[in-house]
Amino acid sequence: MRKIFLSVFVISTVIGVAKAQVDLVNKTSETAGDTVHGFKFTNIIDLSTTPIENQGRSGTCWSYSTNSFLESEMIKAGKTPVHLSKIYTARCQYTDKADRYVRFQGGIAWGDGGEPHDVVNMYAKYGILPEANYTGLVNGKSINNFDPMQQGLKHIIDSVSKAHGAIDPTAWKAAFQKILDDSLGVVPQSFTYNGKSYTPQTFAKEVVGLDPNNYEEFISENTHPYYQKALMECSDDWAFQWDYNITPTDITDIIDNSLKNGYTVAWGADVSEPYFNWMPFGVAFVPANAEDLSGRRLTLDEKKAIFNGSRKELNITPEIRQKGLDNLTTTDDHGMHIVGLAKDQDGTEFYIVKNSWGTTNEYKGFLYVSKAYVQYKTTSILVNKKAIPKAIAKKLRA
Repeated sequence: MRKIFLSVFVISTVIGVAKAQVDLVNKTSETAGDTVHGFKFTNIIDLSTTPIENQGRSGTCWSYSTNSFLESEMIKAGKTPVHLSKIYTARCQYTDKADRYVRFQGGIAWGDGGEPHDVVNMYAKYGILPEANYTGLVNGKSINNFDPMQQGLKHIIDSVSKAHGAIDPTAWKAAFQKILDDSLGVVPQSFTYNGKSYTPQTFAKEVVGLDPNNYEEFISENTHPYYQKALMECSDDWAFQWDYNITPTDITDIIDNSLKNGYTVAWGADVSEPYFNWMPFGVAFVPANAEDLSGRRLTLDEKKAIFNGSRKELNITPEIRQKGLDNLTTTDDHGMHIVGLAKDQDGTEFYIVKNSWGTTNEYKGFLYVSKAYVQYKTTSILVNKKAIPKAIAKKLRA
């Protein structure tokens, strides 16, 4: 968990999170107060990252995690890393999503949520700013709180969606942007970085220097042919993205190859299971009786026992994975950033994962997630195309 430290605004204290995030943090922290667990980890691959941040009361994990991924891509490319403005990316996504929401007359989901591909798509279309030049924090705020803003935005687009012929696009879009300006600050048309003036587009091209065409996103569903593209079937896929569909073991094969070649991975996953613990443990794995635990309300003692009992894991098959997708025990909860590989005392491999919930857990903002958990609960991964194993890349081209 080596970090490249930056002289920019960094938030590292968990305070609170938009209601969905509050629920997730609480649900994954219910063993707080007992810091004993049965796992001991040894890091094997530990790639450099920018410092941990906290998304606050906003459902912008997808922007924090995938922009963190792009920051690591800068490190991999030999560039000086810079904290990218996660809130600028989110703001651009809200603007585009609002257009689609109105065109579909409210027929798509609305909220803070998004997917890894949204970050790459917004970067390609709108560029990016350093976080120091656009924090999204106004009127003395020190952490994100998107609830009031989202209520105002939703009121506008719902009203417009019901207008049917009486719509003035210029007027409603101006009102929409006014709420964003008031809540997040006005986006600078140009800004100075290291003594030179940039726009978001020129900063992306000249300083960040990453090609958005260099990235590929993957999903895993056994309801569609493998190694062909299929629709990402989740409510936050407002862009109707089609991704390559791969097997559960392909997911970890791609992640392994990425890490071994110095590339990190943007990861979307379900984190609502009782065997995902953010605080205090920072561990997620799939106990052998995981299917019996899903959907149950466990006692505190039962949850503690998970992390101090048998470390034997469930064997993940495409059928078991699909069952979780179909019965909605696997949903698109949270975006994180896979940055390394470790082993526990039994030799079982775990991924080192960077989160965006601050630094208050045992591993100072990171956690250890087993390969079985990733095969079972992943909703998507986004990687540099150079990191895709040749055998899998060949199947995609077939």
